[in-house]
Amino acid sequence: MDPDSIRTSIDVPRALHRRLHQAAASKGCSARLLILRGIERVVEESATARPKRRLTLKTPIVRSTGKPIVLTNEQIYEGTEFP
Repeated sequence: MDPDSIRTSIDVPRALHRRLHQAAASKGCSARLLILRGIERVVEESATARPKRRLTLKTPIVRSTGKPIVLTNEQIYEGTEFP
């Protein structure tokens, strides 16, 4: 066993265990390899699905030189077309 590996055990329903070994045989690889690929895929998906942190600015990047515009949400929605 690889010294960087950790051994773990899980309880797998018989029907799923049988299907796992059938899938491994049809792909020409071991059940262990299929399990590791599945775990890697799920971990990768969860890492990319995490929302990115938003940029917060305490001061504006470009300072306004004109008169401030005050709009309500209703005024904004009236002037915006939504699909």
